[in-house]
Amino acid sequence: MHLEIVSPEATLFSGEATSVTVPGTDGEFQILNNHAAIVSLLDKGTVKIKSTSSMDESFQDKFKKGKETGEWTLDIQSGTIEMKDNKAIVLVD
Repeated sequence: MHLEIVSPEATLFSGEATSVTVPGTDGEFQILNNHAAIVSLLDKGTVKIKSTSSMDESFQDKFKKGKETGEWTLDIQSGTIEMKDNKAIVLVD
């Protein structure tokens, strides 16, 4: 799936991902490739990305490397996620 993570300042990530895990208002959930269309609010927590794309060096300091290769985490205060046509857009604060 194509994943974009957008903050008020800039697009923090844009690339291919195999999964994204987000802190939903009713608990953490994961979106995989070809997931059904969804729109959800996000609470304070951690976004976890498993990506096949390289991280843009200019925003790499906002992310933490995960335990596995190609895994990144980003702490957020709130946000929204939309998944449609195999494209996920995460708007974060």
